[in-house]
Amino acid sequence: MNKKEDFSQELIKLLLPTEIFEYFEIVDIQVKDKLVDVYLNEINNPPEEYSDKKLTSKGFHSSITVRDFPIRDKSLFLHIKRRRWLMESTNQVVSRDWKLVAKGTRYTQGFATFLKGLHGQIPDKF
Repeated sequence: MNKKEDFSQELIKLLLPTEIFEYFEIVDIQVKDKLVDVYLNEINNPPEEYSDKKLTSKGFHSSITVRDFPIRDKSLFLHIKRRRWLMESTNQVVSRDWKLVAKGTRYTQGFATFLKGLHGQIPDKF
């Protein structure tokens, strides 16, 4: 990577939830008038609880969209594609169990906690 790419990567890491970079790679970023869309694909690194099993990557689940903290008056949406693996011994499809999304919402954990503190509850719509 060149110096400009290094700076870009460091800036992106400051703006997005840190958990993202452990499990996902950014495949696209689109900036529109009042909107930032970040597209993420889960890295092909099977969950640790299946480390003793033979797993084969079988693509991705359907994409989900999660809202995170706004950036400079632009709404930020994370479009996340989670990977799935086939456990060859049982033909069972498995996925990583991660807790990036606040339960019952389409907000990241950090953003949901912030909104709850600000409003006393998590708003249904923004």
